[in-house]
Amino acid sequence: MKKFSLFLVAILMSGIMYGQFHIGPQIGYTASKLSYKGSDINNSLKNNMLVGVFMRIGKKIYVQPEINYMTQGSVFKFPTLGSTSVVEQDVSLKSIQVPLSLGWQFLNLKVVKLRIFGGATANFIVDKTIDTKNGSPKNYLVPDDFSNIQWQYQAGLGVDILMLTLDIKYYGGINDIVNVKYDSNTKTLNGGANVFEVTLGWKIL
Repeated sequence: MKKFSLFLVAILMSGIMYGQFHIGPQIGYTASKLSYKGSDINNSLKNNMLVGVFMRIGKKIYVQPEINYMTQGSVFKFPTLGSTSVVEQDVSLKSIQVPLSLGWQFLNLKVVKLRIFGGATANFIVDKTIDTKNGSPKNYLVPDDFSNIQWQYQAGLGVDILMLTLDIKYYGGINDIVNVKYDSNTKTLNGGANVFEVTLGWKIL
């Protein structure tokens, strides 16, 4: 986290020196799903909100770092032997999201501008909660099973209308955020997190 903070400060100072930057707050909607390897498990999307701040350096070609506070996760349903019910676990991972993207403004209509971008993201997980129904948590997922840092790639499309900026993004998991045996250590669950995200920002500078 310290290295990322120093890197973002260096980018900020560079933008201030050259005078080609925007900065502002943003809010957003996220739909996340923890992908996994295991055909006997079902899971579903989880909807949440995010708040954060972004900075854009450059014009036609630009760099955009962000810092967001968000929640991601999924609802897992595990089959159980000798029972018609399933074990359901609602996983919530609160994190500090630090995306860094490189973008290209390919259309400039003065009032409206269109962009495409891609990059990498680090998620520093600060809180993990799991709500378990119809089973014992110790036989399935517990908070310590999840990594504290998650890496993702990102790609998206953006539109600027005057001082408002709207981004639509997809994040794909690079590393496994969970890799654990469950059901009395007889089965393995591992995988990353995929996120669909829409953010609306306001360029105050």
